[in-house]
Amino acid sequence: MRSLSKYLLRFTASEEALTVEEARAIDINAEFLGVPRKLLMENAGRSVAEAVAKRMDVENKKIVILAGTGNKGGDGFVAARHLAIRGAKVTVVLLGSERQLTTKEARMNWKAIKNMDLSVQTLTVQDPSQLSELEDLVIGADVVVDALIGTGLRGELREPVRSAVELMNKSKGLKVAIDVPTGLNPDTGEVARGVFKAHVTITMHRAKKGFMGREEYIGELEIADIGIPLEAELYIGPGDVMSILKPRKADTHKYDYGVVLIVGGSPLYAGAPALAGMAALKAGAGLAFIASPSSASPYIKGFSPDLIVIPLRGDWVDEAAISDENLKRALDRADVVAVGPGLGFNEDTVKGLGALLEEVKRRELKVLIDADGLKALGRGGYDVEGLDLVLTPHLGEYRALMGEEVPRNLEGAIEAARKLAAKYKAVAILKGHRSVVTDGRRVKVNRTGNAGMAVGGVGDVLSGLIAGFMAQRVEAFKACVAASFINGRAGDLAANEKGYHFTASDVLFMVPYALKELEPWTSSYAEASAPFKGEVY
Repeated sequence: MRSLSKYLLRFTASEEALTVEEARAIDINAEFLGVPRKLLMENAGRSVAEAVAKRMDVENKKIVILAGTGNKGGDGFVAARHLAIRGAKVTVVLLGSERQLTTKEARMNWKAIKNMDLSVQTLTVQDPSQLSELEDLVIGADVVVDALIGTGLRGELREPVRSAVELMNKSKGLKVAIDVPTGLNPDTGEVARGVFKAHVTITMHRAKKGFMGREEYIGELEIADIGIPLEAELYIGPGDVMSILKPRKADTHKYDYGVVLIVGGSPLYAGAPALAGMAALKAGAGLAFIASPSSASPYIKGFSPDLIVIPLRGDWVDEAAISDENLKRALDRADVVAVGPGLGFNEDTVKGLGALLEEVKRRELKVLIDADGLKALGRGGYDVEGLDLVLTPHLGEYRALMGEEVPRNLEGAIEAARKLAAKYKAVAILKGHRSVVTDGRRVKVNRTGNAGMAVGGVGDVLSGLIAGFMAQRVEAFKACVAASFINGRAGDLAANEKGYHFTASDVLFMVPYALKELEPWTSSYAEASAPFKGEVY
């Protein structure tokens, strides 16, 4: 187990810096695993206090913490408590009012330091003019701590934050920033006028992308371990899904959410493309076209009125079917093509796939290949260079593509998936008990799902979900990550109701409920994502 953990660290707690979106997703995933946000805040604040204490004896030192109303302010409140316990003379200045604190964790820790009235002085500033009364306090402090604005900064600093940062920069004491100096964009490195210039920045879990080349503002960078387990990064969780789900605006229309074209179906298999098309719609795509041979298209039409069915001449998706003008018109309208569900595998479909990939490449469309399409790809040896490509094999289809078996352990499965992604320059999902998603560099593992999903059609639902997310301009890797989680969770909801006695249609039915189930996490993500403009009154 220890050697596996060491191996997995290559894909998680590396030296690679995080974007704000990635950091938020990891926080939410940690909470999903059972590590509460209040514990992360406690560890963050304690880390700040320890960082100060190792640089000086804090007993009887004057420490001023200027705090905002978000989670960074909450980290500052925790730091205040720990510094006071060490004997420091701590003053916390809240820019805003208690009722403006945005999270329950920040409110809880504000209450704690308010009750520490013998060891922590708490002040509130509602108006920039009040800051002038604090000038001597801040400038004369042994330590000033920036707990104002973290990852929510958008644009320039506004009052009273701008004046507060200006005052902190005048301090003669040690200047400490929590997570990111106020005024520095942690994604881009852009600097607002009047940015805080720290001697030390204590950032949580990992460095941020925007830190590179910004030592003038960051000072010495210290990375705090706040107790986020590697599983919060490796295992797919609600944070990964929330990062791609965007609120729908009232003035949008179906084409704003993309068009998915499913190419598949055959004399034997009519249900698979219908399941994929419906899943794409439930993932949020605006339209789903199904291009299917005349041997299957009448049955698909009867599956649901939500699907737009394009009959192709013949019994199979062969070269003649691909030359059909109706299909070409659908390709002209599509954002994503998913080929393979119900396709059937023979020499005709192998040649048909090659012709379709040429049409896709000409139009620079995103393409997903699944099921018999993967077998056709393995047989045809087509040039996929330049395609925005997703491959979704199970263990048998992997063997058809790579000519080898997948090892029956997580480390081996990860390496196999990475090898597949590298060979085809694609995003790959290696489906199994723990499905692996990779683009060759990034790796995520899905743990949702159950043994009841070992039934025909569930993979078609997954392909439709991926295509539906990609149609909404979601990057292929992130679309695969989110779809894997939702597909598995829908299967878990089906199992909760029916035991293992369910079908792919039951999984499809549960997809909206799996998405709706994320609403509590949506509020967590929105809370963390809300831009802080610096206004407190």
